[in-house]
Amino acid sequence: MARVYNFSAGPSMLPVEVLKEAADEMLDYNGTGMGVMEMSHRSKAFEEIIETAEQDLRDLMNIPDNYKVLFLQGGASQQFAAIPMNLMKNKVADYIVTGQWAKKAYEEAQKYGKANKIATSEDKTFSYIPDCSDLPISEDADYVYICHNNTIYGTTFKKLPNTKGKILVADMSSDILSQPVNVSDYGMIYFGVQKNVGPAGVVVVIIREDLITDDVLEGTPTMLKYKTQADAKSLYNTPPAYGIYICGKVFKHLKKLGGLEKMKEINENKAKILYDFLDSSKLFKGTVVPEDRSLMNVPFVTGDADLDAKFVKEATEAGFVNLKGHRTVGGMRASIYNAMPTEGVEKLVEFMKKFEAENA
Repeated sequence: MARVYNFSAGPSMLPVEVLKEAADEMLDYNGTGMGVMEMSHRSKAFEEIIETAEQDLRDLMNIPDNYKVLFLQGGASQQFAAIPMNLMKNKVADYIVTGQWAKKAYEEAQKYGKANKIATSEDKTFSYIPDCSDLPISEDADYVYICHNNTIYGTTFKKLPNTKGKILVADMSSDILSQPVNVSDYGMIYFGVQKNVGPAGVVVVIIREDLITDDVLEGTPTMLKYKTQADAKSLYNTPPAYGIYICGKVFKHLKKLGGLEKMKEINENKAKILYDFLDSSKLFKGTVVPEDRSLMNVPFVTGDADLDAKFVKEATEAGFVNLKGHRTVGGMRASIYNAMPTEGVEKLVEFMKKFEAENA
């Protein structure tokens, strides 16, 4: 069977080149006579894999030397608890709630201290980013938290909130490596890799060294202390070794394509093809205010639930899969991460035009 165009929000498609390379090395990685799945995480070969992956990520993102890179488990959702456990020294944190995942992080943080919701876009089903230029930042807040790109709702921060000097913590699970990032603007960036980087099972934490201390909330599990993981160079216990290996291949692939400036150019072009069609279509409508639109996740609707279902069914049959929108928004969503070729978006638009002509 031919490969489909996979518009899944995550786990999502990976670069074909990376998958082929991994397939070639499945039985014998680099002359070791075994695959990476079978390899000790304490071996010289794996040490080289994880160190190279870290260095390539540092190169791609220009990560300053005073930030640690940790390859962890538990997905982004485990960080909802780990962040307050490690960073809530005053037991106060401010959350900007712009979607489902920020909301879950905010709710989790309430277990560990005073979490304040200082801005939200819940009133309009998270279809915009609130004005964050002058927020009621708490004087004793340990950090301000955002989800940088909202996978479900298709919004993104084009301008970072004014945290009035407080540390900014960002979940970048769904737009990491899609464009350049100034890491120094953040105390911590983290991302589950299964959208834009690798297979599910790895979460990467990029955290400023001064935030990694033994001064954590009482009862914080050893495994969830950033200091435990940083001191052990992400090898405190067996890490998700195969996932890290694939992430490393994706980092190399992105460097070869020309880095994050190049990715931004490709992604802006891809998103423009789809948004331009949505803006001109009489049948399909985007659900996000234009100024806050994501380059990665594009939700759209026809306004008729039956027609939406018909579209998803026919699209799937035509090889455009995983276009059903999240239940809270309905309609459709095309996730067009780094690995989605421009051709995939062009063909989707062609299909949408045909569907519109037949169902107008």
